[in-house]
Amino acid sequence: MLDAKVIRGRIEGALADAEVHVEDTTGTGDHFAARVIADAFAGRSPVDRHRMVYAPLGDLLATGELHALQLETYTPEQWATVAAPLNE
Repeated sequence: MLDAKVIRGRIEGALADAEVHVEDTTGTGDHFAARVIADAFAGRSPVDRHRMVYAPLGDLLATGELHALQLETYTPEQWATVAAPLNE
């Protein structure tokens, strides 16, 4: 059973400037949702961004220990636009 901290740590290790939030969506330790905010996403397509996040998790995905990961990826500028209405 995975802990959200493990997933967050791996993503942060691969994307040093990233702000990462991970949540276990089912309580079973194999389905997670992650929001990743990183300068490294600038100019990258959504597919490339997801590949960047999945890369450090490849072994967990291959074994099935991590079964599902729902992703939201933003640059800091994009996140500021998305988060602004949430802060009103």
